[in-house]
Amino acid sequence: MKLLRIVRSMSPSSGGISTGIREMHQSLKDHGCIVKIVCLDDPNSPWSNDLDGDLICLGPVNNKYGYSKGLSNKICMIARDFDVAIIEGIWSYHSFACWRAFRRIDLPYFVYTHGMLDPWFKNNFPLKHLKKWIFWPWSDYRVLRDSVNVLFTTEQERLLARESFWLYKANECVTGYGISPPPDDIESQRDKFLTQFPYLRGKRIVLFLSRIHPKKGLDLLIDAFASIANSDQNLCLVIAGPDQIGFQSQLELKVQLAGITHQVHWLGMITGDLKWGAFRSAELFCLPSHQENFGVVVAEALACRVPVAISNPVNLSTDVLLSNAGIVHDDTSIGTKDALRRWLKMSSSQIETMVDNGFNLYSSRFKISAVVNNLISILHSTFSEDA
Repeated sequence: MKLLRIVRSMSPSSGGISTGIREMHQSLKDHGCIVKIVCLDDPNSPWSNDLDGDLICLGPVNNKYGYSKGLSNKICMIARDFDVAIIEGIWSYHSFACWRAFRRIDLPYFVYTHGMLDPWFKNNFPLKHLKKWIFWPWSDYRVLRDSVNVLFTTEQERLLARESFWLYKANECVTGYGISPPPDDIESQRDKFLTQFPYLRGKRIVLFLSRIHPKKGLDLLIDAFASIANSDQNLCLVIAGPDQIGFQSQLELKVQLAGITHQVHWLGMITGDLKWGAFRSAELFCLPSHQENFGVVVAEALACRVPVAISNPVNLSTDVLLSNAGIVHDDTSIGTKDALRRWLKMSSSQIETMVDNGFNLYSSRFKISAVVNNLISILHSTFSEDA
């Protein structure tokens, strides 16, 4: 099977979409698929040579919507050699350009919405939602309507997607989502992390690893951490992730006013062994998001046997709660504070049980091999390779 995936950007700092595509890529190839990825990044970008030459960069694009003259024709020329395609994400010109191209050559395609139909955006950004409504019937509504399936990572995401627009038509399908097993050189990863950040040795690390963005609930986590910081001076909040919109300065002021500057550390974006070392060194991973399509970082924490405290709007929170694999709380200041206090009161045996449950949940539901098997089965159901 020849599979084409099209996404706005493959920048490592763009979040879970690019991470998920990278995670699946080798596993899809191991299953005999020929896979190429088209993005709108600059061919000279630092990641343009990633994925062993399977990444095709058609940028650069210098406007917010991602409009590029002739993009539909370019995609059409590339897509003629493929059996099936997946459009990754909506609300960018690449999805509409793909719709135009695939209709022209009668190529079956699927759409991963990656949480972009979550009603949280409608409720919190009503003016932006109104603007989307103007374009919806003529653009992404058609993209979803004419796809073979609209793919969702969780059942929770699928149900929420129905609440954003009354004009909505999609053949829905839940594929799951996941990650590859973390590298197993645990001590080496931990040592590299603590060598890079020696002031964290001997500390009890509460880890936040994600984009620094208002929807991630980091302000709630700072307030919650401030409420427990005096209970143990070895406690520290480690915040790792890119600050794409300049939100960090507001949060730093909050930290300063709370009087916990010496216990909060900003690492910026970390990848590779440093990222895994952060997980290996943490006592608790927190993600108090107001909206989270799946939460790849949560799956990574579970795979590294780190206890997790996550909010209800993280779409895999239902799985975590039912499996007793972590602490699930409301995305409020009170809910986040209660979660940290609950963690501090847990016995070592309770934490060990929760960690074991979390790792078992990862192994059974979030390991990339199981997700890829499911996705391939869904893709194969649309055509015969002999046709």
